[in-house]
Amino acid sequence: MLYIYFCNLMPPKKDHIKNLVRGIPDKPGVYQYFNKEGTIIYVGKAKSLKKRVASYFNKNNDHNGKTKILVNRIADIKIIIVETELDALLLENNLIKKYQPRYNVMLKDDKTYPWICIKDEDFPRIFTTRKFIRDGSQYFGPYANGKMMHTLLELIHHLYKLRTCNLKLNQENIEAKKFKICLEYHIHNCLGPCEAFQTKVDYDQTIAQIKEILKGNIHSVIAHLEKMMKDFAERFEFEKAHVVKEKIELLERYKSKSIIVNPNIHNVDVYSLVSENDFTFVNFFKVVNGAIIQAHTLELKKKLDETPEELLALAIIELRERFHSDSKEIIVPFKMSMDLPDVHFTVPKIGDKKHLLALSEKNVRYYMKEKIDQYEKLDPQLKTDKLLALMQKDLRLSEPPKHIECFDNSNIQGDYPVAAMTVFKDAKPSKKDYRHFNIKTVTGPNDFASMEEIIFRRYKRMLDEKQEMPQLIVIDGGKGQLSAAIKSLKKLKLMGKIGIIGIAKRLEEIFYPGDKIPMYLDKKSETLRIIQQLRDEAHRFGITHHRNQRSKGTIKTELTQIAGIGTTISDKLLAHFKSVKKIKLATLEELEEIIGKAKAKLVSDYFNQDKDK
Repeated sequence: MLYIYFCNLMPPKKDHIKNLVRGIPDKPGVYQYFNKEGTIIYVGKAKSLKKRVASYFNKNNDHNGKTKILVNRIADIKIIIVETELDALLLENNLIKKYQPRYNVMLKDDKTYPWICIKDEDFPRIFTTRKFIRDGSQYFGPYANGKMMHTLLELIHHLYKLRTCNLKLNQENIEAKKFKICLEYHIHNCLGPCEAFQTKVDYDQTIAQIKEILKGNIHSVIAHLEKMMKDFAERFEFEKAHVVKEKIELLERYKSKSIIVNPNIHNVDVYSLVSENDFTFVNFFKVVNGAIIQAHTLELKKKLDETPEELLALAIIELRERFHSDSKEIIVPFKMSMDLPDVHFTVPKIGDKKHLLALSEKNVRYYMKEKIDQYEKLDPQLKTDKLLALMQKDLRLSEPPKHIECFDNSNIQGDYPVAAMTVFKDAKPSKKDYRHFNIKTVTGPNDFASMEEIIFRRYKRMLDEKQEMPQLIVIDGGKGQLSAAIKSLKKLKLMGKIGIIGIAKRLEEIFYPGDKIPMYLDKKSETLRIIQQLRDEAHRFGITHHRNQRSKGTIKTELTQIAGIGTTISDKLLAHFKSVKKIKLATLEELEEIIGKAKAKLVSDYFNQDKDK
C-alpha cells in the first residue's frame, strides 16, 4: 500500500487547497480533511480520489448546509492511495473508528460481543469469551444475541459429554496416570478422557460435529448421527441406538425453530436499511442452510447528507469485519456499486431470498421504532424535530416549519368583519402570540379583500419591527383567499421568502401558489393533523372575537339610540354597570354619579318611557 501525505503546519490559504486538489492522483484511496488546528474532521473513500475531493470545492456543486460548513473548515488534506476499493473501504472504516471525526457517520454500537471458543488443545474445551486471542483456537460468533449463543451451548451440552476442567490432557500425562476422574464423570457430564475412558478419536469426532452445528450445518450432523444409529441397531446395541436417536430428535427440534426459508440457501449475508431524520439502522442476518445463525442491528448517526448506498456500504464493511463473514453472496434492498472481491450482490424480487430480505426489514423497522421511542422519552425535542422534518417533507418546504401562522376571516353578511391569527411554535399552540384583527378598509362581505388587508398589516408591522418571520403561513380557504394573501406578500417583497399554503375545508385540499391542482395529504398523517388543528383554532378564536364584537355592537346601538347619548357615554355606563339590564334598573342618582345630571336624565327618561309603554 502506498501512502502520500499533503501537510502544512502554517494556516493555509485558498490557493494552498487548490494546489493540493490539483496534485491528487486519479486512483482509489482514502482522503482526510483537517481543520486549522490539525484535527481530522472528515474521512472519506473514493474510487477516484481526484474527482471525489475536487467535487467538494467545485463552485457549481450544490452542497447542503452541513457540507458547506465542513468545506469552509477544511484547512489541509491528506490522502492515502490503496490498491482496491475494498482496501479503501476497510481503511476508511478503521480510520473513522480510530479518530471519530466530527463530520463522519457515527457508529453508535461499539460493544464487545461474546464468542464461542473451541480451545486449541488436546481434548478441547468449549466456552464463551469476549477476548479474541489468536492462539490457534477456533472462535464462532461474535453473538450479538446472547440468548441465541446460550441456546446453542445448552444444545451442545445436551448432546455431548465434554470436559470442563483445565487439566493438561496430553497423551503423556494420561499414560502416566497423573489425573483421576472427578464428580463430573460420576454425574455423567464427562466421559473421563483424563483416565483414558474416552479416546481422543471419539472426542475429536464429537468436536467435529459441534463445529458443524456452530457453522449452521445441522443437517450434516443429523445425517452422521442417523448412520451411527443404524450401525448400533444392526449390531443389536439398542441402548446406544436409543441415545443417538434422542440426540437426533433434539437436533430436529432445534432445526425446526431455526429454519426460515429454503435450506439450500447457504452462506448468505442479508442486509436491510431504514432511515429517519439523522438516524439510520442496518439489520444483518447470517444465513447458513436456510437458518439464521447470527443477527444484529447497527445504528449509524448521519452527519452530512450521506446517501443510503454510502451508509449501507459502510455498514457492510463494519459488520463483515466484526462477524468475520466470508459469504460470497450478499442480499441487499437496492443495487450497490461497491466492488468486493469474489462477492456478488443480489436484489431479490420474489422467492425465498425476498422473504429473507422482508424479514430483515421487519426486524430493522421494529428495532428503529424501539430505539427512537427510547430517545424521545429521554429528549422530547427529538419528537418535535421528527414531526417538523415530516411536515417539511410533506409540504415541500425549504426548512422545518418551527413557526407557523394561520389566518381566518369571520363576518355575517359583512357586519362586524374580523380576522383571527393563530400561531404554532414547534408544532404546539403559542396562545400568547394569537392576534385578532378588526377589518378597517373593507366594506361589505369581501373575504378576499379582508384577507389581503390583514396579511399586509401583519407582515408590514413585522418588517417595521424587525421581527423574525414564520417559516409557513396557512390560509383558511381555497385558491381565492390564497391569491389575496399572495398579493400582500408580493407588495411587501416577501414572496418566496416565506412558505404559504391554503387549506379548503370541504375536501381538506392543500393549495400552493401558482398551482391549480391541489395536493391531498394522507388523512391519517401528522402533518394534516397539525394543519387542521391550526385551522380549527383560528376559526374558534375568530368566532369568539366576532361574537364579542356583535354583542358589543348590539348593546352600544341600544344605548346610542337615546337622543344625546354617544359612544363615549355608552362606554362609561357599560364599564360601571356591566350590562344594559343593570342600567335600566339604576336610579337617577346612580346615573348622575357616572355621567352627570343632564345625561342621566336623558337615559332615565328613555328607559322609564319604555316601562310606561
